[in-house]
Amino acid sequence: MTDLSYEADLKLFINGSWRAGEERDHFQVRNPATGETIGELPLASTADLDEALDAAERAWPAWKELGVDKRGAILKKAAALLFERADHIGRILVHEQGKPFAEAKGEVMGAAQLFDYYAEEAKRSYGRVLVRQPGQRSIVIPQPAGPTATFTPWNFPIYLLAKKVSAALAAGCTVISKPAEETPGCCAELARALADAGIPKGVFQLVHGVPDTVSRHLIGSGVIRKVSFTGSTPVGRHLMKLCADGPKRVTMELGGHAPVLIFDDCDLDKTLDAVVPQKFRNAGQVCVSPTRFYVQEGIYEAFAKGFAERTKAVKTGFGLESGVGMGPLANDRRVPAISALVEDARAKGARVLAGGEAGDRGYFYQPTLLADVPLEAEVMSTEPFGPLALMRPFASDDEAIEQANRLPFGLAAFVFTENGRRANRLGDEIESGMVGINNFNVSAADAPFGGIKDSGFGSEGGVEGLQSYQVTKAIHMA
Repeated sequence: MTDLSYEADLKLFINGSWRAGEERDHFQVRNPATGETIGELPLASTADLDEALDAAERAWPAWKELGVDKRGAILKKAAALLFERADHIGRILVHEQGKPFAEAKGEVMGAAQLFDYYAEEAKRSYGRVLVRQPGQRSIVIPQPAGPTATFTPWNFPIYLLAKKVSAALAAGCTVISKPAEETPGCCAELARALADAGIPKGVFQLVHGVPDTVSRHLIGSGVIRKVSFTGSTPVGRHLMKLCADGPKRVTMELGGHAPVLIFDDCDLDKTLDAVVPQKFRNAGQVCVSPTRFYVQEGIYEAFAKGFAERTKAVKTGFGLESGVGMGPLANDRRVPAISALVEDARAKGARVLAGGEAGDRGYFYQPTLLADVPLEAEVMSTEPFGPLALMRPFASDDEAIEQANRLPFGLAAFVFTENGRRANRLGDEIESGMVGINNFNVSAADAPFGGIKDSGFGSEGGVEGLQSYQVTKAIHMA
């Protein structure tokens, strides 16, 4: 990569037009690799939010009546534009979020695939006919839920935004989206692709602002009928309370603390080659990041040795530099948070086999492997959301299942074994919305993505993602 410049146009997109600074407050956007300010983001005023709500309400009747073919054509064009602009958007994403360019471009491509998928999936949104007496008919049909508010985080800013927006638009909803203020430029590019694809005024809008202020204003409005949120469990609980006053339909994709069960019959080197890159992908800032590694006793030390060697070989740096395997954490809050978890674990007896220190610039923290981590360590119960791998040995299948299910989280879990009977049992007994067996591919456009217990409810992706933006109507005719 030779183009290292940050070329983002930081604006709001309201009622079909771009809004810049004017008299609005601003948020300083920083490059996490350096800590330097790279842009100023205008924040929506109360008047901006009211205009967005009014526009979404007025645009909804025509959008839902447009029909799936015409809606799909707009989504298809937006997908093509995202594919075409993937390099440009990927560079913006590296500057704002820190991940290596290959990961950033892959995220943009994944966002494009979601629009492409839902442009077609909306055409397969079927109802059903119920058996009745001759001359009578009862039918069940899906209809769009209505104007929708979405709230998305900074770890996969354009992909998670696309996952919500593509399904909601395909279903016939209008959408007001509030992404994270740390990563606004790549999200503005998604809005630009939709605008250039011909999205009608008011159908999709992008706002930024103080999170609590914006969420209260949008959720408190009678215009909004559906809310979709991806983020932490505490914030999700807060938003659900706000939604209850509506009441409003909700989808919540919340925190996780993914267990990884490594059995002694796995292909050790192949497994290590798979798990280490996944652990440090996006600096571990992934809701389904493999984190709690439970390794069968017979291979525990060999697995730890191989994991440590591979961890030490991960090159950290600015994501547009050659050979970088892991970038910085996303903001200045994360480094002290990770440091505190590591020091607590070390004080309680954990062995540091690799890493364990903050970087000397930006928001970097070394890829870190902790072995023999006691259950009393805070990190064994608190999602680290960073480049920390935690290891403990286990003896039996029952013990492994017990440890996997120990926490109130249930988003994703992973198993590595060559025993088919064991794989079937673990797939059934692990309490998680998604289970990956001998692989980490739990997120795809055509597959449901969601958790249970404190990891939320509802799914995104697949037909379930489309259905989450629909309501069911039964019509009985005599």
